[in-house]
Amino acid sequence: MSGFNHGRKAFCDSLKVDKINNSYNKMNSIVDKKKTALVQKWIGRGLKSSLMFAPLIFLVLFFFYPLGSILRLSLFPEGSPEFDVFRELVESSYYRQTLWFTIWQAALSTVLTLALAIPGAHVFARYDFPGKSALLALATLPFVLPTVVVAAAFIALLGPQGTLNEFLKQTFNLDEPPIRLQRTLTIILIAHVFYNYAIALRIVSTFWANQNRRIQEAAAMLGASPFTVFRRVTLPLIMPAILAAGALVFIFTFTSFGVVRLLGGLKYATLEVEIYQQATALFDLPTAGALSVVQIFVTLLMMMVYTRLQDRMNQPLNLQAAKSLSRKPANRGEWMWIGANLLVILILIFMPLLALLERSLTVGEGSFTLRYYEALSENPRLSITRVPPLEAVKNSLQFALVAMVFALILGTLAAYLLAQRGRLSHWFDPLFMLPLATSAVTLGFGFIIALDEPPINLVRSFWIIPIAHTLVAMPFVVRSVLPSLRGIRPSVREAASMLGASAWERWWRIELPMIARSLMVGATFAFTISMGEFGAALFIARSNQPTIPIVIFRLIGDPGVLNYGQALAMSVILMGVCAAGFLLIERLNRAVIGEF
Repeated sequence: MSGFNHGRKAFCDSLKVDKINNSYNKMNSIVDKKKTALVQKWIGRGLKSSLMFAPLIFLVLFFFYPLGSILRLSLFPEGSPEFDVFRELVESSYYRQTLWFTIWQAALSTVLTLALAIPGAHVFARYDFPGKSALLALATLPFVLPTVVVAAAFIALLGPQGTLNEFLKQTFNLDEPPIRLQRTLTIILIAHVFYNYAIALRIVSTFWANQNRRIQEAAAMLGASPFTVFRRVTLPLIMPAILAAGALVFIFTFTSFGVVRLLGGLKYATLEVEIYQQATALFDLPTAGALSVVQIFVTLLMMMVYTRLQDRMNQPLNLQAAKSLSRKPANRGEWMWIGANLLVILILIFMPLLALLERSLTVGEGSFTLRYYEALSENPRLSITRVPPLEAVKNSLQFALVAMVFALILGTLAAYLLAQRGRLSHWFDPLFMLPLATSAVTLGFGFIIALDEPPINLVRSFWIIPIAHTLVAMPFVVRSVLPSLRGIRPSVREAASMLGASAWERWWRIELPMIARSLMVGATFAFTISMGEFGAALFIARSNQPTIPIVIFRLIGDPGVLNYGQALAMSVILMGVCAAGFLLIERLNRAVIGEF
């Protein structure tokens, strides 16, 4: 009996041990699963953080590092602080005059642009007339055109062999062209107004269109004349938009390169042109670096002014829907006012573009011909392009496709980072916009200095141009995608998580469809900008891999009807690509609100 009890006790003890072991194993399994889940969670967070900060890493490597190299070259040429180059800039009357000319031509261009754009903004903000949306879209086309195409268009219209001079010579039997604007300040100013008119028109008209008219109506009821209402009421209300547009136009004209270089020549050298000349023609890198530092300082200062003005534009106001405030013209005077502004747009915007197309088909010939388009596939001996001009189209397409992919990925990640509102977002937002405030020539010069030696030696590689184009295009992707991301309600993501959707499934099935149009807008912007980028590519492009703008620049600078005709034909091709991209953007933008 005692043996039986002993055996039963042993059996029970073994059962207890098994239960304890099973419980212990289960606990270990649960702990292991929790550890695994925790590790996966931390890995996921680490991977997500790494992806989010990839755009910042890209900026550090390919924006701040090149700019830092320019500062080092200017301030520490021998490893110790030296200010001789800056002292020379201050003491030299030539460089002082160059800086002064750069500032006042940008200021004059800004004033002329605003003088034409403000009346146009009033028309588009207050009146509803047939073709209004289409005309506003077409008026914005010059902004997406490369500067080299803009210069070619004005040469085609106002140059010695331009459409207007040829017409006047035939009409009045003249031997010499009566209009001589090439290599003058006048044609530079006209081209700057042409290029930047749409920026001011869009910014001011959009802000003006949403201003409540009750304030103006109240002032009129109190006996104020229309001019007094505009001067005392309307103008102060829209002044933030006018100043913001002016600051942006000033930045673009202050850093203008293609227009000044092709239309003005070396006689009207701005800081941008002088940087290019010092670095490529005179090989004086310290002076080029010092000039770049001055230009960076001025443009960053103006960008700070612009962002502060934008903040003032975003202050809460008594706004109304633009459609509810626009109305049909009520009398003949209003129709004449609308017609006068539309005539300005037609003459300023469309005449140069039509002249470019017409001259590409007729220059040097008595009738229309496709000779210059057919010659794009040829490579005459000793050609200054070193490759058939049509080869540049293939190069530009390759660079643009790669830059589009890079900009889309990095810009979308940056938009996700900025969508998480907080202090980091507040500081990172202007950081991602910095490439827009930096001239392309300065950026290309920085690449030549910084990326021509270890640890990053890319100057002679294929990737250098797509990287430069990505820097310029990424801010446009950010401004396209960010509003759509901020428009997704947190409850949508929370509901998907509660239904068991993983982070990947939530993004693929919910977020991606909601931001798809914005992604397409950003991708189109990136592709179009890359196709037309000129300043940076002129520094870093290899001689056997030129882009379309570089070939146009070389052909225009070389005498001969064939070279000039080929330059016009290439400009028309590039204009067509940019126009198609812009029309796609406008079509997609009907359902997308972008921050541009």
